[in-house]
Amino acid sequence: MRSLQTIAQSGLNYATDDYDRDRYREVRRIAAELAAANSDADPDIIEGLFAAGSGHPTPKVDVRAAIVVSERILLVREVADGGWTLPGGWADPGESPSEAAARETREEAGVDVRATKLIALYDRARRNYPPHIECIYKAIFACELIGDAVPHASDETDGVEFFPADKLPALSTGRTTAQQIERVFAHHNNPSLPTEFD
Repeated sequence: MRSLQTIAQSGLNYATDDYDRDRYREVRRIAAELAAANSDADPDIIEGLFAAGSGHPTPKVDVRAAIVVSERILLVREVADGGWTLPGGWADPGESPSEAAARETREEAGVDVRATKLIALYDRARRNYPPHIECIYKAIFACELIGDAVPHASDETDGVEFFPADKLPALSTGRTTAQQIERVFAHHNNPSLPTEFD
């Protein structure tokens, strides 16, 4: 499905012939129908999401901040699904990935952080996440707190807490997995570990 959607978007971006554009729109429609067949979503809605993409298809970037203090990791509870996750979200144009991680942490946990290391850059589809309509790269940054603000919930979150590695709450697995958190603690305990990727 994702390959068909990518072919359609690339074709619509580069095609110079109206007949080819029609064919690529049909490929996009087939991709939407395939995606809908594996979910409760309406194919028209999925096709609308596909159609919103323009230009050469590229992955979206999801940034996450890993803040470990006294062997406990800061997690936020998402209002959208009630699961816990590393603070983070989509990177915005015009900001670096580490700036995006800091902004998302401020918005979701009410604290300022500074990125100190890129722990990992993963292709979400290769890391045992639930399926997603988008191609997504996940960037996980080790971060340190700046100042003495106390973490607190926001409009996007309804809980903010530090958890030890052996007592993690139910996670928002589309955003953060137990394996990611395990890798965060490994990097915290051994800062010389190299950045992980793919």
